[in-house]
Amino acid sequence: MEWSFLFFLNSALLGVGLAMDAFSVSMANGLHDPGMSRKRMCIIAGTFGVFQAVMPMTGWVCVHTIVEMFSSFETFIPWIALALLGYIGGKMLIEGIRGEEAAALSAGALFMQGVATSIDALSVGFTIAEYGWLMALTASGIIAVVTFFLCMAGLRIGKEFGTKLSGKASVLGGVILIGIGLEIFISGVFF
Repeated sequence: MEWSFLFFLNSALLGVGLAMDAFSVSMANGLHDPGMSRKRMCIIAGTFGVFQAVMPMTGWVCVHTIVEMFSSFETFIPWIALALLGYIGGKMLIEGIRGEEAAALSAGALFMQGVATSIDALSVGFTIAEYGWLMALTASGIIAVVTFFLCMAGLRIGKEFGTKLSGKASVLGGVILIGIGLEIFISGVFF
């Protein structure tokens, strides 16, 4: 592929498609912590953006170096996403049911969410394998920017509803995370 409007459009659309899980998780995070600061929102959205950029580049590198090893790892992606999102969502769900005060999202939980929502983007490295390294890096950067803005929107939406739902927001956020994990698992294993 060459540098063209179509390249940038494809990269942006790829970013939207890849960011949907991160957008949903961002909404759940906003529900979980409706008083979240703007700085914290930028950190969360930035984390998702970085993961969404790193994973396709990692896949691109794998295609150009160790293809056989990556293709055997690909079968574990749905299981990993289910485990990570199920754990985080289950924890939020239990806190909400018990009526415990919502704890701030820890760095470890944010890291797990970043991995879980972007691990499927590894396979995007196969779709951009024909790109040179600069085009692949540019596409990954576009994906990161799109993800950042979609996650900021998800956090704002979640915060708005989290304020209105008060105590039930953690339950809803936990259910959303578990649902996303199940969706990634089912579509990855059965389809």
